[in-house]
Amino acid sequence: MLILFIAYLGGVLTILSPCILPVLPFVFARADRPFRSHGLPMLLGMALAFAAVATLAAVGGGWIVTLNEYGRHAAIALLALFGLTLLFPGVAERLGRPLVALGVRMSEPRGGDGAAPASGFSPLLLGVGTGLLWAPCAGPILGLILTGAALNGASVGTSLLLLAYAAGACTSLAAALLFGGRVFSVMKRSLHTGEWVRRAAGAAVLVGVGAIALGLDTGLLARLSVGTTSALEQALVDRIKPGKPQPEPVALREDAGLLRVSDDRTAPPPARELRVEGRFPSLAGATEWINSAPLAPEALRGKVVLVDFWTYSCINCLRTLPYLRAWAEKYKDAGLVVIGVHSPEFAFEKQPANVRKAVKDLGIGFPVALDNDFAIWRGFDNQAWPAFYFIDAEGRIRHHQFGENRYDKAEQVIQQLLAEAGQTRIAAGLVAPLGQGTQAAPGAEPALSGETYLGHERAHGFASPGGIARDHAKAYQPAASALRTNQWSLAGDWTVEAERAVLNGANGRIAYRFQARDLHLVLGPAANGKPVRFRVLMDGKPPLADHGSDTDAQGYGVIDAQKLYQLVRQAEGSRERLFEIEFFDAGAQAYAFTFG
Repeated sequence: MLILFIAYLGGVLTILSPCILPVLPFVFARADRPFRSHGLPMLLGMALAFAAVATLAAVGGGWIVTLNEYGRHAAIALLALFGLTLLFPGVAERLGRPLVALGVRMSEPRGGDGAAPASGFSPLLLGVGTGLLWAPCAGPILGLILTGAALNGASVGTSLLLLAYAAGACTSLAAALLFGGRVFSVMKRSLHTGEWVRRAAGAAVLVGVGAIALGLDTGLLARLSVGTTSALEQALVDRIKPGKPQPEPVALREDAGLLRVSDDRTAPPPARELRVEGRFPSLAGATEWINSAPLAPEALRGKVVLVDFWTYSCINCLRTLPYLRAWAEKYKDAGLVVIGVHSPEFAFEKQPANVRKAVKDLGIGFPVALDNDFAIWRGFDNQAWPAFYFIDAEGRIRHHQFGENRYDKAEQVIQQLLAEAGQTRIAAGLVAPLGQGTQAAPGAEPALSGETYLGHERAHGFASPGGIARDHAKAYQPAASALRTNQWSLAGDWTVEAERAVLNGANGRIAYRFQARDLHLVLGPAANGKPVRFRVLMDGKPPLADHGSDTDAQGYGVIDAQKLYQLVRQAEGSRERLFEIEFFDAGAQAYAFTFG
């Protein structure tokens, strides 16, 4: 009930957001109608339409987003017609077409015979149309609801939360509607300007339609909303999960609702009491197990368990592996079980064969659960890659931490939980493994370049002329002027898809001006599995001592698997450089840059 109430309050606050402005003309245009028979059905239609579309958009995939676009176009046309009937009722009646007649009926205060009140169906339909266009700023509360829906799947709870949010917004709009009705009545009595007011309402409706059609409702107005409701909503969000432990200060990067986490701190935080954070969730959602038969919390009772959420193309995850392997080996006889939960980011990471190969190549000997459906992720209410969850011998989660580093603290937690379980012979000291290649520790200086996706769904910093042609082949040209820091460009014939860029012919290139010690690129070979040869240049020259583990000193390398490739490791630390990679064969797949 508390979450529903907070969602409702979040909806109430939308009236304070500039991005609600395009909706208001549709509301005020009916301010002179009886609230029970006109205003209430319209607001109900808005709430139902918004809750339905938001639920489907969160859990239904891309098809519902496309379907809703058609719904928006239809709603824009319908409500534009409604505005025109307010402006030109005589012309609308003479046209006599079905849709125009519908628009006229929707604008009439009484039934067709002039005696009975109009039914609630017309304002309800108008409300549904308005709801399809309703785009309140996605503040913290709505973002939390939609993210939870995307991760947790379809549920009655999701729809109730969205309906509560919509009901809150409609409450604010209802107050505005009642107030507007009184103002309208006063104006009619004192100024005898009913016809003028109706025409002004029609003009306002058309302005609102135009703003929505031009994308101002989700673009400019959404940006203007920053700082209006966000602070108030965040205070409410903080009450949704009171007492939930927060991670130590880390640098967070958003990945479509999910997070990768890096942490440049090296000193462990002070020791603190380990309180109970919850029970060990089920592992039954795993689609496959590697290095083990299926495991269950009940069978692990009496063991201390470390659960690691990771994905094999994530550089932050890869750099934790030397410590996980070392802990698994050092404490196995004392009762520690390390479980890797592989929750994929890219489509190729869902393929069991790819994960099995990665586990073997990375030298992982502990059990790995394939969490392709994010069932285990949801059970832990996880938020990040990488994430450690420490579970005691009683099956209780006692600690968690997100991101790299703080390994001393993590090992001290392991030792404490083993001691609580009655182990008296626990190996002393702390491990200090040295990772190699992509598993090596990040540089001492923080990277000033951040994760950059090449698929159009999350791309930013693109500098080639003409921008990205989504899902269509295009001959790209290098940027007309020198790239600025954190800008990138394509050259050659590429098709930029949602999560990757695919090279259609030989000799395509990617350039990126970055500042970091290491540069990594998630790559894949041709769709038929044929390897792709490439060469890397730094400031137009071979990398020499600055080459990565997947290239030689002259910059040559081969893409033979879908994974993260380390292409640059600068010998003299972090410096700004121009990176270029040329692919000698067609079919190269490029997903994302990461740095360290």
